[in-house]
Amino acid sequence: MNINDAHCHFFSTPFFGALGGDAALAKLGWDAPGTAESLADRWVDELDRHQVARAALIASVPGDAASVEAAVSVHRDRFVGFFMVDPTQPDAAVRASASIERGGLRAICLFPAMHRFSIHDARVTRLFDVAAANPGTAMFVHCGMLSVGVRKKLGLPSPFDIRFGNPLDLHAVALSYPQLPIIIPHFGAGLFREALMVADLCPNVLLDTSSSNDSPFFPRGWVSDVYEQQSSALDEIGASTEVREKIFGGNFDLIFRI
Repeated sequence: MNINDAHCHFFSTPFFGALGGDAALAKLGWDAPGTAESLADRWVDELDRHQVARAALIASVPGDAASVEAAVSVHRDRFVGFFMVDPTQPDAAVRASASIERGGLRAICLFPAMHRFSIHDARVTRLFDVAAANPGTAMFVHCGMLSVGVRKKLGLPSPFDIRFGNPLDLHAVALSYPQLPIIIPHFGAGLFREALMVADLCPNVLLDTSSSNDSPFFPRGWVSDVYEQQSSALDEIGASTEVREKIFGGNFDLIFRI
């Protein structure tokens, strides 16, 4: 069975720079990421060790798309580039367009609760327009509970506003862009019922199966135990081989064709 990881944060050197640099790494006890290219090579070795075919790499702070662009450029057959955008920034749409057209990135990631904006904001619509204008691109919208583990460990504040994280807010937007895949991660992160309602009404809305342990870093590496737990859960409900193949790899390959 083909296994793809649809949710892997790419914790680059610029990412840690935004959190305190070497001091943050020392406090966390994590390995320094080095260059984006060397981190990408390390991840390829890790994916090979666990027999994972492809992975979505997420630039995990706004403005770090270049790190994922570099990783994708050296392993285009293994990685799909996602990047975080804060639509409240005045150049958000222009920069997003450039990352897709120049860097070959494939998904715009929005975190409404983190950056405190409404999905109905006209600035968000401009980003949906950018994605829709580039076939093969998806929107990734974090809904529900939002807790950034690395910030907790470093004692950093997280002034998020969960009011902006309701999956139901995506209903009208998804209907307006019926050909654009819209991914809600973590099964809606606590708002499972609402996420299912939107997905039922809008065939272009998809859920990813990532759990709370979806932010891999070294020395921990790829979280194989999460895959094993999900595989066991599918066994318990009697999921067919066809369903398992779609969940663990086929749907990802369908959306993000090489």
